Amino acid sequence: MMKSEGIIQNATEGKKAVEPRTDKEKERVINRLKRVEGQVRGLQNMVENDRYCMDILIQLSAVQSALKKVGFSVMERHAKTCMTHSIKDGNEEEVIDELLAVINQYSK
Repeated sequence: MMKSEGIIQNATEGKKAVEPRTDKEKERVINRLKRVEGQVRGLQNMVENDRYCMDILIQLSAVQSALKKVGFSVMERHAKTCMTHSIKDGNEEEVIDELLAVINQYSK
């Protein structure tokens, strides 16, 4: 296990959102994830139907991009709520370590 993964796991174990997501926020994220789910099902069909490799690769790229957008959306909310509260509570170093670990994970 990489150090950054350990930081993420240890820092988040048992934690909940400091500020619960609104119904609108949940709906937005869930809708995006459902679209990704549909794209993945489409990919499965493409493989089953022996579609051209480049078509599959293009669709894979679209799925990865969509997931990153969901992740950045969640990360943005985290920065504006959970991290802000943690910094105000005096946990700056922990917040910075957690943020760096997530950025490291996303840059792979």
